[in-house]
Amino acid sequence: MTSKFAIITGASTGIGAELARIAANEGYDLLLVADTPFADNATSLPNVSRLEADLATIEGVDLLLAAANGRPVDLLCANAGHGLGGPFLEQQTQDWLHVIDTNVTGTVYLLQKILQAMAARGEGKVLVTGSIAGWVPGSFSAVYNGTKAFIDNFTAALRNELKDHPGITITTLEPGPVETEFFHRAGMDDTKVGQAENKSDPADVAQDGWDALMAGKASIISGWKNKLQVAAAGVLPQSVPAQQHRQMAQPGSGDDKP
Repeated sequence: MTSKFAIITGASTGIGAELARIAANEGYDLLLVADTPFADNATSLPNVSRLEADLATIEGVDLLLAAANGRPVDLLCANAGHGLGGPFLEQQTQDWLHVIDTNVTGTVYLLQKILQAMAARGEGKVLVTGSIAGWVPGSFSAVYNGTKAFIDNFTAALRNELKDHPGITITTLEPGPVETEFFHRAGMDDTKVGQAENKSDPADVAQDGWDALMAGKASIISGWKNKLQVAAAGVLPQSVPAQQHRQMAQPGSGDDKP
């Protein structure tokens, strides 16, 4: 096997599906993984294997690793993520726990396993989907934003730990709201952010991430408005972006009149 090999998680729709399209066009053999059925257009990609697995569990990640059949991974796009809206005190334990286990536990376990092999070979590329949500106290999305703060921070630490491995690139993709099924799955259809018509195109976000990864960049905030939001979040008291997030994510806020 001479083709490059990529694993892309959260690849059934949205950013992950667009990353799969780019990677296929670049000649990668693909292992696509998701915990939801794959969109019809995913079946048209060449040299693709597909796996439905719950990456919130160690068993699900082990299933993914086994599906690689020991083939060296040239590229990992760790894109799987799960959102959850609404008041934290009203959320069911199993629901917020699944967010943490998907976004943090499963991602960290997968990264460790893949990066151990990459470090042994001295080469490899990893794109991790974080979020500008990691910079913002997420009122009515508290657990999700907290997990993305972890991912944004964790990947920065990994880059430093692996700086003596110049053949390994770890890039963090930090989009803002994207036009995907994310908000519907998170129960946020009735929020301002869920109903907003100016969300980013997942194809544009995926291309931004891909270009940054191939250029060896540490991170990329996709979209100039999102760059401004992150810059503001870095200097304002936390109460200010928390209130701004509340206005966008509070249940029923999409029904408010200007």
